[in-house]
Amino acid sequence: MKIKDGFILRRMAGTTVVIPGGDDLDMNMMITLNDTGCFLWELLQTETDVDAMTAAVVKDYDIGEAEARAYIEKFVARLKELDFLA
Repeated sequence: MKIKDGFILRRMAGTTVVIPGGDDLDMNMMITLNDTGCFLWELLQTETDVDAMTAAVVKDYDIGEAEARAYIEKFVARLKELDFLA
């Protein structure tokens, strides 16, 4: 899975937001990301899967595999719901 082309990640005043770019600008599609969400967004810039994302989170954060996987699955489900994934 991978983030669809056309989304723009911006860091403004200590907050990270993602908005659609180009002619599809719809501010209702704007989402705010926490640090972990931003980390996962960066991983999703290239083709990846939940297993690889889980391994990366476990390696970079002080979190167990089951907790990391649950968070990632929730994050991915939300991105699918918003139609952000290719």
